[in-house]
Amino acid sequence: MKKIELDQTGIFEEKGIKKFLVHDSAYFKIINFNIKAGQTFPVHSHKIEGQLSMLVLSGTGEFLGQGDAAMAAKPGDILISDISEPHGARAITDMRILVTIAPPI
Repeated sequence: MKKIELDQTGIFEEKGIKKFLVHDSAYFKIINFNIKAGQTFPVHSHKIEGQLSMLVLSGTGEFLGQGDAAMAAKPGDILISDISEPHGARAITDMRILVTIAPPI
């Protein structure tokens, strides 16, 4: 069993996105991304089978998809999609998201 204290990863970069690898195994990967207000985690996809989740820990923003697809995102909201589907995020306020990828890439 492993305990992770995410309150220790609440650090933001002035330029760019702060990334913390929370967990990595043969089964799944968990990454904490901290995105400053006004920044975008670019929309992208991966050419593999699997799924991902994006959970908003704090802040507000939008989950982004292909084209103009955007959904409001607030703490407690979670996006689940195939990993091959375009996905990203835009922060309106400083935003922390927890991304789980299975299988890991």
